[in-house]
Amino acid sequence: MLWSFQNGYIKRAKDFPSRLWRDGVTSQLRRAALSVALNIAEGSGLTKVEFKNFLRRARGWVHECVPILVIALDNSYTSKEEHDGFYQTCQKLAKSISALIKSMK
Repeated sequence: MLWSFQNGYIKRAKDFPSRLWRDGVTSQLRRAALSVALNIAEGSGLTKVEFKNFLRRARGWVHECVPILVIALDNSYTSKEEHDGFYQTCQKLAKSISALIKSMK
């Protein structure tokens, strides 16, 4: 799920108009999606306490993708169906990360 999330957002961001690229929205979406995987990977080699902090950061990056896609939807850069699919993926991934954090008590 993590890799499809990351790759889906990065690929979708490539389709946004160049004006959005200049405004930084596309770049921010790419960075947010990539940061989810990078924070999980970086934290996995650390202590349990540190790993949980990196998981929380990763979950924050997931949540950051949501308003960016709302902006894209509001400006007709994505369809309602596509937005809803990405939103559901965000929710599932955030819940999975939360469950992993909770399991590490």
